[in-house]
Amino acid sequence: MGKCIVLGVTSSVSIYRSIDVARSLMRNGLEVYTVMSEEAASLVSPELFEWATGNEVFYGRFGGEVGHIALSENCDAMLIAPATENTVSKLAHGIADSPVTLAAISFMGAGKPVMIVPTMHLQLMKAPQYAESVEKLKKMGVIFHDPLIEGDKAKFPDGWEISWHMEAMLSRGKDLNGMKILVTSGPTREYLDPVRFISNPSSGKMGVSIAIEAMFRGAEVSLVHGPILSNELRIVKNKTSVETTSELLNAVLSEMGAFSPDAIIMAAAPADFKPTYSEGKKIPSTNTLNLALEPTPKVVEEVSKRKKGGLLVAFAAETVDSEEQLMEAATAKLKKYNADAVVANNVSRTDIGFSSEFNEVFILTRTGKVVKVGKALKRIVARRILDVVRELKFGVSSKDMH
Repeated sequence: MGKCIVLGVTSSVSIYRSIDVARSLMRNGLEVYTVMSEEAASLVSPELFEWATGNEVFYGRFGGEVGHIALSENCDAMLIAPATENTVSKLAHGIADSPVTLAAISFMGAGKPVMIVPTMHLQLMKAPQYAESVEKLKKMGVIFHDPLIEGDKAKFPDGWEISWHMEAMLSRGKDLNGMKILVTSGPTREYLDPVRFISNPSSGKMGVSIAIEAMFRGAEVSLVHGPILSNELRIVKNKTSVETTSELLNAVLSEMGAFSPDAIIMAAAPADFKPTYSEGKKIPSTNTLNLALEPTPKVVEEVSKRKKGGLLVAFAAETVDSEEQLMEAATAKLKKYNADAVVANNVSRTDIGFSSEFNEVFILTRTGKVVKVGKALKRIVARRILDVVRELKFGVSSKDMH
């Protein structure tokens, strides 16, 4: 990306986690300069941040050519992680009595993004004074990345998710602000008996990545997901868990009515068949089993019939021998479901798709546009899918975006 971030570090007990954030930002191609409050510098040596980033660390009085003004002019954004209640309150009231608050106010004055990751005791976070400070800063355009709530503490989240949020903000900003997006994700299960079921290897990561990326870009998101194990799932605030294909359909239809989405992205991989009868007790393994199956509801088909306005993005997970065959299958589904776009991938490949961190897709739209997204991490693929959704919704091309 070739962009520069100023990492502001304050005197929270989670300060040591900031080094992980710095390294994660750098892995995403960002240059990092660190600014520390004097209290933070007394807890963790500035030399550790200098070693981690390869750049000089500022923790005393600013001066010379590389002062707060120079940093705000030469860098693209500022991230304060961790941010104490004291720091948040001072920023809200324009108090620039530390290197961190001085740099942040300079960035705000330059019209550049500032992101805050607050960490503190939950009682402090619930205080009306803190809520007032947060609301005031949000009105000024400051972005907050939610902490990890555990027990009575608002803890520091993983570095990768902070880095992802920062990367999304720098490359796209809040370009989905005002949109409501409904996403489905993961497999479904159809039970033969209480412990055995028909399913597929879907990890749900593609749909969860779409939901998170959309949130980071300002959209209001509702996620309906099947049984998935994901550390990323907790980031999504509004989510509904289902198990069977019928439950998935019912939950989606319910959200279509209650949530009124501007776009529905059907990334789930529901089971296509279910047993005609499910035993109430575990079937003995000594028995010979003859299994009769019947089709499950076609979720995308039903959604297509019942949606009133808004965009529909379907997925086509195909086992094909060539890109041409994949395109043919995607084109057929685009017409069959009367969709605005279809995202197609070849699930016969073991290096992408189900249970992989990576994907490679073709995105076909009703306007005739075809976008190929080469093999990439699913969060990057999610970004490109949402670029297409944005273009379909607002008519704004994302061709110059990366």
